[in-house]
Amino acid sequence: MRTDPPSCGAEQLQLTSFLDYQRETLLRKAEGLTDEQLAQPLPPSTLTLGGLLNHLAYVEDTWFRVRFAGLSDDPLWGAVDWAADPDFDFRTAGDVPGDELRRRYAEACARSRQVVARTDTLDQRSAQARANGRYFDLRWVLLHMIEETARHAGHADLLREAVDGTVGD
Repeated sequence: MRTDPPSCGAEQLQLTSFLDYQRETLLRKAEGLTDEQLAQPLPPSTLTLGGLLNHLAYVEDTWFRVRFAGLSDDPLWGAVDWAADPDFDFRTAGDVPGDELRRRYAEACARSRQVVARTDTLDQRSAQARANGRYFDLRWVLLHMIEETARHAGHADLLREAVDGTVGD
């Protein structure tokens, strides 16, 4: 169930609540669809709702667990040669059953929440630096993931309407 973020409160509570709201929005857009519907693109794009779920599962794991917390890659993503196949997460989603895609995303979000819960302060620096050599803090990761998830939730609005005419949040 989607809960509106609080209008007052501690910074970490507000950031995590806004991210959870966007996460739930994406899951709602994929709710009740068949595997075929999750794999249906909106031409001329090849983007699909299933691809968004798979991509965001990967992004959650990468930003929170690997880059921020310094944990090892999830086996699902660790063996991928991203340089050779940069769209692997989008491209392969059509081969994954819809229930698995929804579960994969929900579990990645739960792992991300665990990383946040184990972090004492939003000011904590990442275990890994970005390609530019700069580190980032948990606040930056949360803001980045709000932006990333909200952008893809907007894509999901258009895709869902194209699949079965469902509109709204």
